[in-house]
Amino acid sequence: MEKNTENRLVDDLNKQKSEFASKAPADKKKIYGDGLQSLVDQHIAENALQLGDTAVDFTLKNATGSEVTLYEELKKGPVVLIWYRGGWCPYCNLTLRHMQASLSEIKKYGATLMALTPELPDKTMSTQEKHNLEFEVLSDNDNSIARKYKIFFKLTDAVAKVYEESFGLSQYNGNSKGELPLAVTYIIDSDKTIKYAFLDADYRNRAEPSDIVDFLKKNY
Repeated sequence: MEKNTENRLVDDLNKQKSEFASKAPADKKKIYGDGLQSLVDQHIAENALQLGDTAVDFTLKNATGSEVTLYEELKKGPVVLIWYRGGWCPYCNLTLRHMQASLSEIKKYGATLMALTPELPDKTMSTQEKHNLEFEVLSDNDNSIARKYKIFFKLTDAVAKVYEESFGLSQYNGNSKGELPLAVTYIIDSDKTIKYAFLDADYRNRAEPSDIVDFLKKNY
């Protein structure tokens, strides 16, 4: 059956980019642009865990306080592991909604979808309820797991200031460190090996859910 390409994540992301470009003041666009360039210069995406690497185990709490352990979930089948920056991020919210829309297809191939965020548990619950998410949303407080996957970074002072003044990043993360994870997507096999990796220094770019489903369909 031919795929419906009318509601692709990339289209919604591009629309969000265009809206920001047309409405945001020049100084804000420069601050964000410089922030993105700093990530490229640091080669964070290249230094992160890559295709073929062994996924690091973790146990984190979900929105209701229950513990979820990666290696235990892998006993059931592959895990689609995504990171999002926070419920304050419009690109993240678009991604979460599209992932929810693809959840039945992801589960069809025996995979479990889990999302990690540095947000505090009460914030993850708000995000989960707001978007009616039916997959695990785990609080990676202080980016402890993002550090192990080598995908965390410190915001530039200018970006951190804008985030704090605009929506209060420290209230979401429970600290004033100004650190976030890359918006990474991994598919981890039951043997704990990373079989699919989407890594991009630009948080506005995300793995397309249909690509994830296609990968699962071909390999599971």
